[in-house]
Amino acid sequence: MHHNPYELGLDQNPANFTALSPLSFIERTASLYPERTATVHGDVRRTWGETFARCRRLASALKKRGIGAGDTVAVMLPNIPEMLEVHFGVPASGAVLNTLNVRLDAEAIAFMLQHGEAKVLITDREFTDTIRKALHMLQTRRPLVIDVDDLQYSGGALLGTLTYEDLLAEGDEDAPWVLPTDEWSAITLNYTSGTTGNPKGVVYHHRGAYLNAMCNIVAWDMGKHPVYLWTLPMFHCNGWCFPWTLAAAAGVSVSLRAVRPEPIFKAIKEEKVNHFCGAPIVLNMLNNAPAALKDGITHQVKVMTAGAAPPAAVIEGMERMGFQVTHVYGLTETYGPCVSCAWQDRWNDESIEEKARLKARQGVRYPMQEGLMVADPTNLEPVPQDGKTMGEVFMRGNLVMKGYLKNPSATEESFQGGWFHSGDLAVWHEDGYIEIKDRSKDIVISGGENISTIEVEDVLYRHPAVMEAAVVARPDSKWGETPCAYVTLKPEKEGEVQESEIIAFCKTQMAGYKVPKTVIFGPLPKTSTGKIQKFVLRNQAKELGSLS
Repeated sequence: MHHNPYELGLDQNPANFTALSPLSFIERTASLYPERTATVHGDVRRTWGETFARCRRLASALKKRGIGAGDTVAVMLPNIPEMLEVHFGVPASGAVLNTLNVRLDAEAIAFMLQHGEAKVLITDREFTDTIRKALHMLQTRRPLVIDVDDLQYSGGALLGTLTYEDLLAEGDEDAPWVLPTDEWSAITLNYTSGTTGNPKGVVYHHRGAYLNAMCNIVAWDMGKHPVYLWTLPMFHCNGWCFPWTLAAAAGVSVSLRAVRPEPIFKAIKEEKVNHFCGAPIVLNMLNNAPAALKDGITHQVKVMTAGAAPPAAVIEGMERMGFQVTHVYGLTETYGPCVSCAWQDRWNDESIEEKARLKARQGVRYPMQEGLMVADPTNLEPVPQDGKTMGEVFMRGNLVMKGYLKNPSATEESFQGGWFHSGDLAVWHEDGYIEIKDRSKDIVISGGENISTIEVEDVLYRHPAVMEAAVVARPDSKWGETPCAYVTLKPEKEGEVQESEIIAFCKTQMAGYKVPKTVIFGPLPKTSTGKIQKFVLRNQAKELGSLS
């Protein structure tokens, strides 16, 4: 029998092997650059040394309260320094961090708190109404509620038993910083916008978070000490892993409570912000800002965008302003971006319009993602790279989630055949770059947020005058796309109900961003078996043109 000399006496041991965890980044940066600024929030400025001390206090305070492995800590926070800290302090306690989408209604939040079995909820006064309602709806034991009392926000009320600062005071900043022994351990829980029924809880592991945080630096060529503005919600795929990226790069996190052009341009000028991420709607908002706001930016600013495929015109507008755009693509299930439109030098001499068209494609796999393909979903045969044949986008590798929490059947289904099924439809170009053409789930992506058409239809069907309803995406110059409802009224109600009444009804039933902006009355096109033909409606909505 052939013996392999490379397997004798060459075992893993603590000297030559460590589980990968992004928790290691902050420890290194705090010891190497303790005096460098880590976060800026109005007058509050903290160094990496101070931030790490607070993260250690948080981890140790949670442990002292009996929180650890297998426990969930939910947070409902804007993009403020505390939101950065929980990305380190919570997993360092052994618990799993669940960042809640602050735009959701109380019903959805209550579902997540219950499904995720949150033991602790850290919240902000801005979300008092939603959280108060959600806590009342809980059938199970209420979590320990902790308030971040942010002095830069007035309004709302404290709902908890103690403040975040009280909690930190219970902790010990010299407590040991413990990394997981297994990199497959869960680090965070992120709920997807439920496209069918309830949202699904996507579980990330330390290894994937570590690798994608590093991928962001490589794919975006971030260099040393980037100054990063939090235009992207940190609740969204853990801010595309950027809290950990910034710790690795010893960068500066610039807080932003509200995404508006004034504070964004102000931060770019005053804090010398040179990196930010956002959905196409954010870019569009900046493109359309008054010229006076844009004046006075003298340094290179890099922008990373993803969400609904950005119109080439939006990219073009940013590039004309002197911002350098990188287009990425991914899903909650892939730690945020796992595909990027890697720039080729041969494109440098193209016109600005052609560059924008090239950049509008989703691109190629991230440096540490193993596989990306466009294939026939029935047999996983890759489609020809002809830029015309549509298939589903599939990924595999280290930047794919562990799976869905407490949902083995959905997990199994999404991993069938050893690939992650994205549900997005794309073509594959000759040069290997993919370009998304449609979503097989009929989802509407508005301002970077996924809206389930099924969910909106369910509400419409609840209206006493509505007989049938179908929702599709309509192009929207501000939000990328918005829900457009096609409604057939009950015969006796025809002509008696106006668009405004349907919209007002929807507003009482769901989060504002999900409400249809357009309602069109009339019969719905159907197949011979009585299924509503959404593609017909989608084309009609496109022909209506862009809502402005």
